[in-house]
Amino acid sequence: MISTFGVRNVKTQVTFRSSKFPPDDGEEAEVNPGLWGKRLAEYLVEKLPATGIQPGSIVVEDWGYYIPIIGEAIKMAVCCGHQSGDDDEFLCFTHPGSPIERKLFKSVDHTAELTRLTRAIHQVLASDPEIREVVWAEPQ
Repeated sequence: MISTFGVRNVKTQVTFRSSKFPPDDGEEAEVNPGLWGKRLAEYLVEKLPATGIQPGSIVVEDWGYYIPIIGEAIKMAVCCGHQSGDDDEFLCFTHPGSPIERKLFKSVDHTAELTRLTRAIHQVLASDPEIREVVWAEPQ
């Protein structure tokens, strides 16, 4: 499968390039200037179900778009939007951003859930010839 996804080494942030997701008319009034991603969020909501991931309704944030994931054991989401820079640069990241959740006296490992989500995102992005330079990283 994808070699960058190992136990406790879940890369939950992906950048890529595509001219497939230009700003929607009036979209920049909903988010901060220079940020957009509505078409990308709609694309992910359309494509993720084929991978077994069920997205919820898109939520507009000032930094981009938040897509909750339904029916999972933990609260998860895909966050996405245009990167600062060229008009074809985009970023998606998961919430939570780390597989290890620290609680008061213990840690809870969500590696399996986040791996499933990141693999689904990767499958969607990698299968589209209009999406290129897909690079996964750990959150900073």
